[in-house]
Amino acid sequence: MTAFEIRHRPPTVSDSSKLNSKVEVTECTPDPTPAPNPKSKLDIPHPAGKAKYGRFRALIRAITCAIYFISGCVTVHLTQFLGAPLYYLNREFYYAYMALTKASFGLLMTTMTQWWAPTLIRVSGDDSVAGQLSLTPDGRIQCSFPERMVMIANHQIYTDWLYLWWVGYTNNPHMHGHIYIILKESLKWIPIIGPGCMFLGFIFMSRKMAVDQPRLAHRLGKLKTRHTEPDGKSYMNPMWLLLFPEGTNLSGNGRVKSAKWAEKMGIKDTEHLMLPRSTGMFFCLNELKGSVEYVYDCTVAYEGVPRGGYGEDYFTLSSTYFQGRPPKSVNFYWRRFALADMPLDNAEEFDKWLRERWYEKDALLEQYISTGRFPENGAGIKGHIETEVRTQYWWEFVKIFVMLGSFGLSFNVLLKGLRHFVRGA
Repeated sequence: MTAFEIRHRPPTVSDSSKLNSKVEVTECTPDPTPAPNPKSKLDIPHPAGKAKYGRFRALIRAITCAIYFISGCVTVHLTQFLGAPLYYLNREFYYAYMALTKASFGLLMTTMTQWWAPTLIRVSGDDSVAGQLSLTPDGRIQCSFPERMVMIANHQIYTDWLYLWWVGYTNNPHMHGHIYIILKESLKWIPIIGPGCMFLGFIFMSRKMAVDQPRLAHRLGKLKTRHTEPDGKSYMNPMWLLLFPEGTNLSGNGRVKSAKWAEKMGIKDTEHLMLPRSTGMFFCLNELKGSVEYVYDCTVAYEGVPRGGYGEDYFTLSSTYFQGRPPKSVNFYWRRFALADMPLDNAEEFDKWLRERWYEKDALLEQYISTGRFPENGAGIKGHIETEVRTQYWWEFVKIFVMLGSFGLSFNVLLKGLRHFVRGA
C-alpha cells in the first residue's frame, strides 16, 4: 500500500463512528451531567509494561550506565584534544582523525543502548530504496545507502538521533564516523559534550536565520570541499547530514503551535506530526546541490504510544535505561528523493513540496497506529526486517578507548627512552 493510497483510503468503522458521534452531539440537547474527564497519561499503562527493576536495581543501573557514558565521553574528548594539533599540520589528517573519534562516540551510544536498553528495530521502505536494505546471516540489518546524503526524519523523542546514528553503523561502508547534526546553540556550553560536538563538526544554530545563514554556509562549504589524491583524482569526504525539519521533538505544546500555524496560514494540519519548517532545509540543499544527489526520509514510530500521546511522556532516559522499559520496537519506514526532482529554485514551492511529504508521513503514521505496522517492504524483501541495536562484535566497545590508550602507551615508551638517554649521558 502506497502513502497515496493510505491518505485516500475509505473511512473505517472507527472513522464513521467518530463522524456519527459528532453529528449526534450537534443535534441532541446537551446532557446536564458533565462528561468524565479523559484519562491522563498517568492513567494509561506504559507501552513497555511495568518497570523491570525496583528502585535499588534502577539506581545501580543508573550509576553503572553513567560511569560508562561519562568515562567514554571523557576518553573521546581527551582523544580529540590530543589530535587537535593536526588541524595546523594537515587538515585532511585532522578531519580523518576526528571521524575516528566520532565513530567512537557512535559506538559508545550503540553499546550503551545494547546493554542497558535492548531495542527491537523493525524496518521497511518503498521501492525507492529497493536493494539497499538487507539482513545478514547473523541477524543484523545492513544498509547500502550512499556515502554522501541528507537524512531527514520526524522528531518523536530526544533519542531519535541515537537510533539514526546507529543506522550509520549498519551501513556498508560504515558511516557512523561521518554523521553531522544541527544542534541548538545552547548545547555548546555543556561541559565536555559541547566542545566535543564542536570537534565533531556539528553545526550549532540560534534559530535566527540572519545569524545562522553565514555560519551554516561556512560549515556546509567545508562539507562539500573537494580533495585531491596523489594520482590527481578528486573526491569529497563522506557525509550524512541529519535534519529534523520540525525543529523540535513532538509534544503537546508543539502540536498546539502547529495547529495554530496551520489555521493562520489556511493550510491543512497534521495529526501525528508537527508541520515542518522548510527554510533551513531549503538553504542546506541549495548549498549542497551538486555534491549530494539524494535526500533519505525516515518515518519513525515507537510501539505502544497511544493515539494522541507523545513518546517523550513515556520513553524518558530513566524509563529507557534505568527502569528497563525501552520501546518494545522502534519502527522505520524509508523513502528516497532526488534533489533533481525538488523545486530548489523557489522557496514557496519547496515549502509546499516538503509539506506534502509530511502529509504522506502523517498517513504512514496513521496506518502504523491503526495496524501496528508500516507498509510492508517495497525494497525487494518480503515483509519487514527485524533486528536489534547492537554491534557486529561484542568487543567493539574497546575501540572507544584504544586511541587514548595508544597515546598513553606511546608517551610512556617515549618517557622511558628519554630517561634511559639521560642516564646514559
